[in-house]
Amino acid sequence: MKKRFRSKQLEAAHSLATDLVSVGMLPKKTIRDLDELCLTPVKPLTPRQIANIRKRERVSQSVFARHLGLSINVISQWERGEKKPSGASLKLLTLVDKKGLDWVA
Repeated sequence: MKKRFRSKQLEAAHSLATDLVSVGMLPKKTIRDLDELCLTPVKPLTPRQIANIRKRERVSQSVFARHLGLSINVISQWERGEKKPSGASLKLLTLVDKKGLDWVA
């Protein structure tokens, strides 16, 4: 998955720092610290927050699931609190929350 940056400027800074690490001018720890600054942060979402993201986008669970490449059962389980999104799913939900569902459509 391609890294998503908070802004084009931070993406450029990250690219430059990556190049400097590759030629030994910056330590790898610097790039890890820069990742925290530049990349979209991922935070746990409650069932209510997940439902609110979907409702804000004015779509049903089935349409939301289709856009995210998931089953309707997974969306339903997240919204009921039976399961919690993690990894790539949580990152995708965070980005949809920030940028809207049209971003993934």
